[in-house]
This record gives sequence, structure tokens and C-alpha cells, in this order.
Amino acid sequence: MLNWRRDPDYEQRMKQLRSEIEQIKSETEQLRRENAKQRALSALIRQHCFPDEFNSTPLPPTEPDSSSF
Repeated sequence: MLNWRRDPDYEQRMKQLRSEIEQIKSETEQLRRENAKQRALSALIRQHCFPDEFNSTPLPPTEPDSSSF
């Protein structure tokens, strides 16, 4: 027969663990939102700073200015 006694601090520890889990979930969701904002900002920066990467049709080649030769 087992001589098992319930841990007197069990309920308090479980409550603390649940609280920590909820805190981690909240922080994780906040990080996901911040990452999404960062990705969106990075895409806008790339689009404005490097527009050729986002242009699906290439620009026509420019002809050299004949007056400069």
C-alpha cells in the first residue's frame, strides 16, 4: 500500500504555474504582433528604398546622352 500524502502547497503551486502560463501566452502574442509590425515596416522600407525589387516590369534601358560623348 502506498503512503501518499498530498503536497500542502500543491494548490498554490498549480495556481502559480497557471498564472505563469497565461503570462507567457500573453507575451508570446505580443511578440507575434510586434514581429508582424516589423515585417510590414521592413517591407515598406524595402519597397521605398529598393523599388526595382518590387517592380514586376523592368524599366526600358536608357540611351546614353549623345551630347556627353
